[in-house]
Amino acid sequence: MSMEAALQESWTGAWRVLGAAAPPGLYAQLLAAWREPQRHYHTLQHLQECLALAAEMRAMMTHPAEVVLALWFHDAVYEVRAHDNEARSAQWALRALREAGVARDVCERVDGLIMATCHGAAATPSMVPDTALLVDIDLAILGAPLDRFIEYKDQIRTEYAWVPPEVFAVKRREVLAGFLARDRIYTTGTLHDRLEAQARDNLARAIS
Repeated sequence: MSMEAALQESWTGAWRVLGAAAPPGLYAQLLAAWREPQRHYHTLQHLQECLALAAEMRAMMTHPAEVVLALWFHDAVYEVRAHDNEARSAQWALRALREAGVARDVCERVDGLIMATCHGAAATPSMVPDTALLVDIDLAILGAPLDRFIEYKDQIRTEYAWVPPEVFAVKRREVLAGFLARDRIYTTGTLHDRLEAQARDNLARAIS
């Protein structure tokens, strides 16, 4: 299946499960957002990787449609110099869901899922299972095969090309070391078993 077909299937499938119709033009607007020129990692490639992993993990989800829609919106707003991208992305999602007449509890779950991708703190076992799983999916790139991880590193550096090299090196090392210092990078058992060792190897290489 092509990326375009996979994206369309995930989008229409999620709305079908909710029993609602997406507002007219929203799908095209989101695709355009994910294709914005300032993006190099936070692109349709990242979205498709997240959605593909979510499809594999669907049986573990309590509310799979909400997880899929949260992934669609989690980086819908992405300005590299901003610090409120997640909040603005969540606001966009809430506007769309309310326009579609989706139930309040669904809106609240999608909002919470998107805001969890701020990654301000490590996921914990007490997290709602869907939230923990979505956070792990968003961080799956850290445990990608080495060639993809190197590509990801280069993509992030390009997004922050405006930051001087010596500043970027220090700040990026701090971010990666923060993940490496966690007791567990991945909270869910399945993704911990699959990705944890590779992620720690990737991070250690990047930091050194």
